[in-house]
Amino acid sequence: MFTDFKIIEGRPLTVQVKEYLKQWITKGKGRVDQKLPSTRELSTMLGISRNTLVTVYSELEEEGFIYTVHSKGSFVSKVGIASVPSWSMDWEKRLNTTAKQAVDYDLMKRDLRGEKGMINFASIAPDEKLFDLANVKRAFLDRMSLEGEILLNYGYAKGYKPLIQYLTGYMEAKGVDMEGKDILITNGFTEAYDIILSSLEVPQKHILCENPTHHTAIKISRLHGYEITGISMDQDGVRLDAFEQALKEQEFGLAYLTPSYHNPTGIVMSAEKRVEVLRLLAEHRIPLIEDGFNEELRYSGSHMAPLAAFGGEGNSIIYLGSFSKILFPGIRIGWIAADRELIDALVSVKRARNIHTSTLDQAVLYQYFHNGNFEKYLKRAKSEYKRKHELAHQYCSEYIPYKRLTGSGGLHLFIELDDVCNAREILADCYKQGVVYTAGDVFFTDGGGANTLRLGFSRVSDDELLQGIQIIGRAVKKRMEARQ
Repeated sequence: MFTDFKIIEGRPLTVQVKEYLKQWITKGKGRVDQKLPSTRELSTMLGISRNTLVTVYSELEEEGFIYTVHSKGSFVSKVGIASVPSWSMDWEKRLNTTAKQAVDYDLMKRDLRGEKGMINFASIAPDEKLFDLANVKRAFLDRMSLEGEILLNYGYAKGYKPLIQYLTGYMEAKGVDMEGKDILITNGFTEAYDIILSSLEVPQKHILCENPTHHTAIKISRLHGYEITGISMDQDGVRLDAFEQALKEQEFGLAYLTPSYHNPTGIVMSAEKRVEVLRLLAEHRIPLIEDGFNEELRYSGSHMAPLAAFGGEGNSIIYLGSFSKILFPGIRIGWIAADRELIDALVSVKRARNIHTSTLDQAVLYQYFHNGNFEKYLKRAKSEYKRKHELAHQYCSEYIPYKRLTGSGGLHLFIELDDVCNAREILADCYKQGVVYTAGDVFFTDGGGANTLRLGFSRVSDDELLQGIQIIGRAVKKRMEARQ
């Protein structure tokens, strides 16, 4: 009895023993009214101090797990778990279409995943080695000292007011006219996009976007019953002739575009195309959801204002922002900037779903900005990512035979291989050699992209970058030679 108890270092011993005895009782290992060993006996059996057991027994009795009889000892209480007939449900048969589709679209379950020790080009998360931990800790302590009791209580569905005010100024600095507009704080891009699609009634459940495009946007759109038409891209954004032709042939309820450092191609839409795209959408009265993905990770050239800035005083553009690819994705802070009346409705939808985004996370992020740390961090991060971007571009050009390589900024490059190449077959070859990347077909709206791949470089070392790209290059050449 009690031979399976193991001490975990760094955790209070009283807590460990108490949890162990609770489970021993609730799982039926201890019978009701069974006498427990004395604290002296059990301390010897477990190899711990008697004082620890005295504390544990006292707390277990207080919580109703055991009872004490004077001069006789401690006994197991009846804890309310009775034996009843059990049965099992085949939950797979009860899954609805949405759940089944979500499983089908889940890349974490479907694609090859990077294991420890592999060279992982699949991730486009920021490099945690660059995280500004000292100033994050300082921001946490600063904010907790000012309003800790408030931050640990319920917050507001709309978001933490100081952060909303900061983001309003942040959007205005990008050139966006925030008159008549407002901001809703969300748990990153995913919740923001999901809330919007679940809240809007559109004449046609058909979305117009770039092709390829963000896999998460494809997944959420289809889970909401939307059809998707993707428009192929030139080096400076969507092909305008194809964009205009699609608008003539089909009615669309929404458009979804990522004009800056597009995921997955890294392409930046030119100012001329931004103007023309907005003109066409206005002509056809189609609202736009703009994804501000990676907008801050510009390594060269002049600042390019978001489409929401080109929209002026109009309210037809819904802007989705997030710091996940720049700063601390674990905090999961995103936002929607849109028409004030729309935001008011979205706040109610947000409240009905998850009450609010963590107030503590919002407050710490706000304080980090308030303390002036963001610009310093961004400058340092951009310098490192620019260096890696240039290195990745150089190595790809040297070692991988490709038709097209795109990526003007951000944390990844997008590669189009020769038509005879299948990126998934090549991935299988690379995986055996300890290299993983994201096959590009998951980003295409029409089943294309079999010969494409996305290469994330942010979290690999310089040596891994060279070694991994060389392995990919050799695998590509091998496949090309086999097909000739």
